[in-house]
Amino acid sequence: MTLDEIIVEIKNASSVVILAHEGPDGDAIGSSLAMKHAIKSLGGGKRVDILMKDYPANFSYLPGVEEILKETDVEKYDLAIVLDCPDLNRVNEEYRKYFETAEVKVEFDHHSKNAMFADYNIVNHVSPACSQVLVSTFGYWGIEMTKDIIICLITGIITDTGGFKNSNITTETFEFAAWALTKGVNISKIYNTSMMIMSKNKFEVQKLANERLEFHADGKVTFTYITLEDSERLGLKEGDHDGIVEIGRCIEGVEVSVFLYEKANGFKASLRSNDYVNVAEVCTTFSGGGHIKAAGATMTKDLEESKQLILGEVFKKLK
Repeated sequence: MTLDEIIVEIKNASSVVILAHEGPDGDAIGSSLAMKHAIKSLGGGKRVDILMKDYPANFSYLPGVEEILKETDVEKYDLAIVLDCPDLNRVNEEYRKYFETAEVKVEFDHHSKNAMFADYNIVNHVSPACSQVLVSTFGYWGIEMTKDIIICLITGIITDTGGFKNSNITTETFEFAAWALTKGVNISKIYNTSMMIMSKNKFEVQKLANERLEFHADGKVTFTYITLEDSERLGLKEGDHDGIVEIGRCIEGVEVSVFLYEKANGFKASLRSNDYVNVAEVCTTFSGGGHIKAAGATMTKDLEESKQLILGEVFKKLK
């Protein structure tokens, strides 16, 4: 079985690098840290590095987060693991070389479409979070589920399920959460810290996005945006845009919420749907992807053209 082969490769490796998608969310960070804790628990004194450019400050409570590196002095790793990433292009361009040059390449993911780009690909399309994929993986490997590992995994599950409210949750989701409670994990505190508490800057950008919110297609679609100038003026940090796309989805009668925010290389499009629109299909048109009801893409056009392109594809999916 593939999981048997992967654990052998991990045990044989002297150096391991763990990567996730650019602009990491709670699932990417939580699963990465959980994987590092799990590998280190095997012993052997191997080097295990997590490479990330930045991460939202509200995840600073995660055990081991202070060990995340922005750069490394290792030229080539024995083994590379990519987590929560359907395509290698979603990994920071600077870090891709560490995956490409590694002797052994592994990925764990849960997205609906995956490029199967590693030597070993563990992809569960029905899992609501990559962290939940790791719950069963660690169980199969016989990894001791320490409180640190549980906190990292439940964080990934809480954030990727929108606080247990998304329709892709499974019975295993709640079973793990219930079990985590028996181990003394404060789930309500993790929920509040990771999803509810926001900085003043994050509040200000949500307020601005609210003021710009537009309705289209007889109220079935909402659109809003944030420019690079807005981000600089408000002093936004990694993760401060999180949650804005949910604003439109919470409005009665809305099927699709569209949010564009400008980055150095173009506009990042985030889409959410409520009932029947597959936003992953919309984003695939622009070389993006994700899940049926939550997806994203990078737009290389200016704001107005990007808006019209995205909305045009969304309108085709409406009933």
